[in-house]
Amino acid sequence: MSDDQTDRLLGGWDEARPDLEVGTLQVTARLSRIGAHLARRQEDVFSRFDLNRGEVGALSALRIAGPPHRLSPTRLGRGLMLSSAGVTSRIDRLERRGYVRRLADPNDRRGVIIELTEDGLAVVDTAVAANSESDRQLLERLDPAELVQLEGLLRKLLGGLELSE
Repeated sequence: MSDDQTDRLLGGWDEARPDLEVGTLQVTARLSRIGAHLARRQEDVFSRFDLNRGEVGALSALRIAGPPHRLSPTRLGRGLMLSSAGVTSRIDRLERRGYVRRLADPNDRRGVIIELTEDGLAVVDTAVAANSESDRQLLERLDPAELVQLEGLLRKLLGGLELSE
């Protein structure tokens, strides 16, 4: 196995401060670097559809809500971990492009419901399919058993992080 950027960086820390025992960073530094690479790959894929990751996240939340593909801005924001201002700006951009529409909330005359349009449904399905293909290409270097093992380990690690929030 050859050294990578993380090995070179952490090797420097092992020499400078052996008392820090930076061995665990072999994992967390790689996870961080992988996250940045994945974000860039997703942005590249989604930009082909004139979307960004955040917009695909909002469209996806509406898509998987099931027919009629509607959510309140509050539920949408909670699922995306966005402030109400963040939801509003994202919905404004998607509405201008015809991917969502605002409907009056029948249960709250001051409220609105966000609905995915047919164009929004089509673009999110296409964008997510393209991203899935990109992910398959990335992960094809791992055999099926390695994928199952990696998924289990990441689920365990992420589960611990999300419990602490």
